[in-house]
Amino acid sequence: MPEKVTIYDIAKKLDITAATVSRAFNSNSKISMATRSLVLDTANKMNYKQNKLAQALRNGKSNYVGVIVPRIDSNFFALVIRGIEEELQSKGYQIIICQTHEDEKREIENITTLLNAQVDGILISVSNATKETESIIQQVSSNTIPLIFFDRQLHLEGISSVTINDFEGGYLATEHLIKEGCTKIAHLAGDQSLAIFKSRLNGYKKALSDNKIEYREEYVVHTKSNVEAGKQATEKLLGLHNPPDAIFSSSDFAALGAIQELKEKNIAIPEDFCVVGFGNEPFTKFMELSISSVNQSPKEMGEMAAKVFLEQININTNLKMEKKVVLVPELLIRKSSNRQNN
Repeated sequence: MPEKVTIYDIAKKLDITAATVSRAFNSNSKISMATRSLVLDTANKMNYKQNKLAQALRNGKSNYVGVIVPRIDSNFFALVIRGIEEELQSKGYQIIICQTHEDEKREIENITTLLNAQVDGILISVSNATKETESIIQQVSSNTIPLIFFDRQLHLEGISSVTINDFEGGYLATEHLIKEGCTKIAHLAGDQSLAIFKSRLNGYKKALSDNKIEYREEYVVHTKSNVEAGKQATEKLLGLHNPPDAIFSSSDFAALGAIQELKEKNIAIPEDFCVVGFGNEPFTKFMELSISSVNQSPKEMGEMAAKVFLEQININTNLKMEKKVVLVPELLIRKSSNRQNN
């Protein structure tokens, strides 16, 4: 393997000092344009690669931003990342993506790795296992680099966040089912250790209350956000003495499982049973029986998280800015709950 070219090799080639080469790379005003052009041209011909970490240590800026998500094999997080990347690339930043796989130890390792890489900021959607992470996040927030939560957050003072109004999303979905004539509405509730799922459940409860419909504990099934869990939860609900006539699911995947179970039981959708999901996953609109869902606007969320970072990186480093951006959810009504057009 050939040895890496250093600034000393370039200096020797041009018969100048290494300090002059370094100043040329950093556009020092003491270096003439002619010398700088000569250094850059020679470096290119010699295939010289700048040490970005060393450069970051010198300049205090790396132009890298860390993005931490539970997983990237999710349409939601993939679109958030796309929004972040598109917004930041045009401003000269590159992103480093890390996954936690809902593991707190890995989450802490990700944060530590990004800090060691001298990133200029961290954008994070916390894992559902986050407990001890809070202390290291507080350490980061006390540092000079911006830290921004998106989607999933910890409610910590002084840290900005970009979220969607999950409470309103749960309310809209439940209210829609009531308007379609449903009176016995069940809820497939997600992991209640995450604030987003708590808020969706609370929105569901408030819509029932505002419409004078009794809240029934047996109609709320705490389940994972996957198809099989949705099927099992729906089977349990249908086995009740007084089964529901509609489901608001906190995830589209569980909603899909619910629909599969209903079809296996030959229950007509939406005539006899309505279903609404949450997330607006791509499959929801392409199915023969399209699924009503609450749109989380992930790309917009990513763009906004990036904009909040850019605002904070450009203010005086001695100032702390806390910004809470809450996006408005949109209910997309499709065949699975639209009785009026069936």
